[in-house]
Amino acid sequence: MGSLEVQGGQELRILFNIPTGPGDLPTATMDNPEQGVSGIPVETVTYKDGDLRLEVKSVRGVFEGTLKENGKTIEGEWKQVGSVFPLVLSRIDEKPEIRREQDPVKPYPYDEEEVIYENKEAGVKLAGTLTLPRSEGPFPVVVLITGSGPQNRDEGVFGHRPFLVLSDYLTRRGIAVLRVDDRGIGGSTGNFSQATTEDFAGDVLAGIEYLKNREEIDSTKIGLIGHSEGGLIAPIVAVQSPDVAFIVMMAGPGITGEEIILLQSDLIARADGSSNEVIEQNDALMKSMFSVVKEEEYNTIAAEKLRKLIMDEMANMSEEEKQNASYSEADLDVQVNAQVQTMISPWMRFFLTYDPKPTLMQVKCPVLAINGEKDLQVPPEENLRAIEEALKAGGNKDYTVKELPGLNHLFQTAQTGSPSEYATIEETISPAALELMGEWISEHTQNK
Repeated sequence: MGSLEVQGGQELRILFNIPTGPGDLPTATMDNPEQGVSGIPVETVTYKDGDLRLEVKSVRGVFEGTLKENGKTIEGEWKQVGSVFPLVLSRIDEKPEIRREQDPVKPYPYDEEEVIYENKEAGVKLAGTLTLPRSEGPFPVVVLITGSGPQNRDEGVFGHRPFLVLSDYLTRRGIAVLRVDDRGIGGSTGNFSQATTEDFAGDVLAGIEYLKNREEIDSTKIGLIGHSEGGLIAPIVAVQSPDVAFIVMMAGPGITGEEIILLQSDLIARADGSSNEVIEQNDALMKSMFSVVKEEEYNTIAAEKLRKLIMDEMANMSEEEKQNASYSEADLDVQVNAQVQTMISPWMRFFLTYDPKPTLMQVKCPVLAINGEKDLQVPPEENLRAIEEALKAGGNKDYTVKELPGLNHLFQTAQTGSPSEYATIEETISPAALELMGEWISEHTQNK
């Protein structure tokens, strides 16, 4: 295990589990304790003459280091999406455990079951946890849908486990909850790095089919709660499946991915004290890169054009600007290539141009759309307005759109809303947000 110093002076621990056995090629998985993520596959493990290389394709990360003479530490660097961090790994005997105040403590007053089911079309097995109330069923149920990036069933981020807290709260209210590891993460199979938002929607549809065959579940009361990208996925699934009885969009997008990335980049940079000049330069570069991704369908040509854009931009940077942008001369090729590969990934190509509005216009089931007032990642004003306009234009008769004061993208009570605050806030989800969702779902699942 070792620690990275990331944005805002926060420490982020990385833990590699590398079992050793006679004659076997070494295998490994990676955990991020602060982000609550475990079991991320390490695709490449090479060790020769004291040099270790670990490649984690789903997060576009590589660790390279050298075993020291004491045999207990490995000194090296963690390289990820254009950034390079010094990382010293030390051998540990037990995994660290992080608990936040709102994390539920066992024994729970409800039943918890490990489940596995299949998305047959994609050939992917999905592993999750189903929590069931102990009262008399059948129960209404919600499927929780994670945000972007490789997420486990608890949607762990910076030591917080929002989906664990949310599922505990809802199950205590008599609502069953299914939360699931993303494909390729934890107990789920498949390739995360090649999947798009539409692929993840297929995984949710498989979860609905699984729940319909559970006798404890009321199949007429299956709902979806999607956070961030999950809020993009929920309407896609609701339009495809007549079995979706309601959806909750937690910080779900109402505008295109390109618009969201430009907005969030500007807002986060301002919150973190960047100058107007730097913000304008970054905005112009991103727009140029997005144009390449949208206009050039061939990856090899798009990659060449993107690489030239980045290198031209760097040629005009001062040394201080290069350092602030986390570029280092020694690993420039690796950093630029990682940035380029992210831009031409199937996920990014889909996300940039996907407009949620036409799909939202087709959603006829009840919708609750909520955003935090201080959300800098999916800004509330632009997104909630677009969601409400689309639902109204489509003739939806039952929707509630609400901005929650003082809350950030994770629905924590926040000062600025900057992602650099997430880890320092003890609250995982505001009780006001939990109560709003719990009350709304209860109202929409009562027998009438």
